[in-house]
Amino acid sequence: MSKRLESKHKIDRRLGVNLWGRPKSPLNKRDYRPGQHGQRRSKPSDYGVQLMAKQKLRGYYGNIGERQFRRYYQEAMRRKGNNGEILIQLLERRLDAVVYRMKFTATVFASRQLISHGHVLVNGKKVNIPSYQVKEGDVIELRSKAKQMATVLAAVELAEREVPDYVQVDHKEMKGTFVRTPELNDVPYPVQMEPNLVIEYYSR
Repeated sequence: MSKRLESKHKIDRRLGVNLWGRPKSPLNKRDYRPGQHGQRRSKPSDYGVQLMAKQKLRGYYGNIGERQFRRYYQEAMRRKGNNGEILIQLLERRLDAVVYRMKFTATVFASRQLISHGHVLVNGKKVNIPSYQVKEGDVIELRSKAKQMATVLAAVELAEREVPDYVQVDHKEMKGTFVRTPELNDVPYPVQMEPNLVIEYYSR
């Protein structure tokens, strides 16, 4: 088992949720946190609830670094509208999130690796920055070598999640389009996400 896979499982157990809705999550067998006192249940404070909301959202998108995640918050606050919704939209427009939504990879972590290794094209040009912000109408395609990768072919066949309607994808060509920026209700999270609590956390 890789260090990355171990860390994914640690995130699930630390947060006490099956964050990606995967059948291999350790939460399916032990629905409590790790450690000596993991089975104790205590009511969290308002701060604890907000912190948990932030950690869930950060973890879901591949355990984004705190500094980068704060920048997404600052950008969401700069724009007009529902800041929580805007935060989700910024995260969903990340290239690694879009590749994951198109089911080219089984996890966001694998999506990040695929992009970093230069296997993804955006509008015909190689992009190796996982945080690249995809625009509506952008065409995302895997390069020839990646189209034959066993991990990619296995991910396409996964039955545990569907492709959401804000992206269109042709799995024969391994090519898709980011049709539109989603609303919070459009995003197929396996667990409840509360971006407004994340905004409150950083606004303290």
